[in-house]
Amino acid sequence: MAHLTKPATYDIKDSNIALLGSDLEKRVREAAGDKEAAWEGAGTAVGIQIWRVEKFTIVVWPKEKLGSFYDGDSYIVLNTFKKTPEAESLSYDLHFWLGENTSQDEAGTAAYKTVELDDHLHGAPIQYREVQGFESTRFLSYFPHFHSLRGGVATGFQHVTDPPPLDLHKLYLIQLAKTGHHSNLVVREVRAVAESIIEGDVYVLDKGTHVLQFNTRMSAGKEKFMAAEFAQSLVAPRQGHCDIKVFDEGAAGSSAFLTEFGENVKVAPARAAATGAGDPKLFRLSDASGQVTFTPVDPPARGSLQSADAFLLDAGHAVYVWLGKDASLAEKRLAPQYAQRYLYESGAGTAHGAATLIVKLREGYESEAFWAAFEA
Repeated sequence: MAHLTKPATYDIKDSNIALLGSDLEKRVREAAGDKEAAWEGAGTAVGIQIWRVEKFTIVVWPKEKLGSFYDGDSYIVLNTFKKTPEAESLSYDLHFWLGENTSQDEAGTAAYKTVELDDHLHGAPIQYREVQGFESTRFLSYFPHFHSLRGGVATGFQHVTDPPPLDLHKLYLIQLAKTGHHSNLVVREVRAVAESIIEGDVYVLDKGTHVLQFNTRMSAGKEKFMAAEFAQSLVAPRQGHCDIKVFDEGAAGSSAFLTEFGENVKVAPARAAATGAGDPKLFRLSDASGQVTFTPVDPPARGSLQSADAFLLDAGHAVYVWLGKDASLAEKRLAPQYAQRYLYESGAGTAHGAATLIVKLREGYESEAFWAAFEA
């Protein structure tokens, strides 16, 4: 009997991601043929469009699954918008999202196809490399409910209606900076172990016939309310064959939730938030020698940017690659890979190590966040 080989999982610490000129690029090109049909209609109207990578092809992600992402997959997300209501032209944010268990082939395909879509839109998008668990607020803001789940097309495991025992979801809210009031719900499926229970968040444990909600002491009222709505969404399709119980940390009976994960389980203290690397650092990129080099530019000033070159700005919370309009074709196409190599070589210092947000932008299409990073 033949045995199926599970695809190799992509290591986020790998410095090689775009894989331009590799066998992978050849297979991606062969899968798409002369033209990528998925790009027809991409970026023609305001809104969110999502595609999932399936081996070496991309497939439209159904609108009814907006905000749901599997950790075994890679996705491409295009946000088409107008900078002002009166603007005649469209603007774009283009993200590729890598699940923590995505395969090497799918991660590379996502990076390559993102470049292709960027070319299709004439280089206008600002490009973002997103890693599961470290997503930018901008990315999360697109989804009123962002939900990461276990499984995916490459793993051979798909989520089913009837959940396995001890299916644990962690819920919290993110504040959107522009409004200051509006907040989006983030739901992450986490390992059903004691170490996953951390102060400040709300948890929903799905046991199939019972759904348990646990509110830690420091969780906010709105989080508890939205978690209750999420729990109800799990129970409703089961038509009376499932009930909901709610527990508040420290209240009578709350230990019944914690004992699901073992004896003498306690809520763990919140982990310290990652910080940036201090002052911004600017480097001139060059691939003239056949290998990318990073030459420090001091001080890191906006006036140092030159149209003939490419530059990397390490802002701590993100690494930006700025491409001058006359930068080389290789620099334009391999920018995410160059930034990934920088993270690999620099080691500690950035906010999330190898998973730090990577942003690629071209001269004339800069974001406010990029310019603000110079003043940090």
